[in-house]
Amino acid sequence: MKDIRLKDLPSFIRVTDLNDIMFNFQGSGARNCLRSSTIIINTFEELEGDALDTLRAENPNIYNIGPLHMLGRHFPEKEHGFKASGSSLWKTDPECIKWLNKWKPGSVLYVNYGSVTVMTNHQLKEFAWGIANSKLPFLWIMRPDTVMGEETTTLPQEFLDEVKDRGYITNWCFQDQVLAHPSVAVFLTHCGWNSTLEAISACVPTICWPFFAEQQTNCRYLCNTWRIGVEINHDVKRNEITEIVMEMMEGEKGKEMRRKCLEWKKKATEATDQGESSYNNFHNLIKQVLHQNVI
Repeated sequence: MKDIRLKDLPSFIRVTDLNDIMFNFQGSGARNCLRSSTIIINTFEELEGDALDTLRAENPNIYNIGPLHMLGRHFPEKEHGFKASGSSLWKTDPECIKWLNKWKPGSVLYVNYGSVTVMTNHQLKEFAWGIANSKLPFLWIMRPDTVMGEETTTLPQEFLDEVKDRGYITNWCFQDQVLAHPSVAVFLTHCGWNSTLEAISACVPTICWPFFAEQQTNCRYLCNTWRIGVEINHDVKRNEITEIVMEMMEGEKGKEMRRKCLEWKKKATEATDQGESSYNNFHNLIKQVLHQNVI
């Protein structure tokens, strides 16, 4: 991986104790993967070609089949009476899509820190007022357990009063539908891999606040390699949030990243087209499973 700093490495690698349980578990898992007969990765050739080439030097039997959720467009839903609805087990709020319909194209900030990221109450308030002070409309997915150690997350009443006409806050959503909505312009994200791929596929630039695991690495690629994201300091400041949100939503930096996003969306779409790299890899993987009964 080129141009990676120490702080961009996954959190379970940045340890000083070689007896660290997670470090050894991940190391063992990586070695087992390289020794396996087949490796399946949710990525695509144009996105991570250098890393895939490096892995193939160790194990040539790699199937890159991403973005996996984009392959679903080839499934004959009408014929089989099946409608894909995502993989999340959380209860979703369909009303948020209706709310998005009220806003003009490219006008809404989408905020979602994923299913496990937590923050302090102070960080939550800094995010809240940073977003509110931008005076822009936003959809914020906020789990009840977002605040560290709290079962229920609450926001100050004065904040709720300030944003009542331009903010929608709910527990969960179908993220692929939200990112694909024309009113959504920018995604404030924890940079989990599913969210990263969904943002790329939907042509939505990112404001990145990575929390743990591989999210720091994904953030580095979004901001420095693919050039469709900007990183927030982990020590959240409301003024910084406001400035970044406004620049990404309305400034030249945001416009440039949206142009870059169009290029990546095209590459992701092409990779999953019939006859192209990810589509063919998925097809060959299924054939191997069905006809050889072994991977």
